[in-house]
Amino acid sequence: MSEQKFSFSYILSLIPPRFLSFIKFGITGACGLVIDFSLTWFFKDLVHINKFLANAIGFTTAVICNYFINRLWTFKNKDEIGKQMAAFITVSLIGLMFNSCFIYLFNHVFMINFYISKMMAILLVFFWNFSANYFFVFRSSKQ
Repeated sequence: MSEQKFSFSYILSLIPPRFLSFIKFGITGACGLVIDFSLTWFFKDLVHINKFLANAIGFTTAVICNYFINRLWTFKNKDEIGKQMAAFITVSLIGLMFNSCFIYLFNHVFMINFYISKMMAILLVFFWNFSANYFFVFRSSKQ
């Protein structure tokens, strides 16, 4: 029996594709989180605009960046960009609605710090975003 070489690509080949996509989506999301939090903080605390508008600016900028990373790396999908981006933005806007509702609930109802509320909202909305993107937006790459 020949000895198998254990390489990074071999290890990756052992991971089920859906789980690998989930991991990549999480890494992409972490990049988006840095963009989102940075811009939200900048506009909320330095520019002093409404926290929900600041949240929307950070979220929207992160969504645009995440679309391209997910398209090219996470799901490796080269479908027609117009329809796909429109679907991604639709999913993200639904996610923004959930995100804002959770922030309102945690921050205004439960009186939790705004940034902790935002982090909790992001974690909850992550599962919606992954599922909708995996099964709807980038589904043709799975066929």
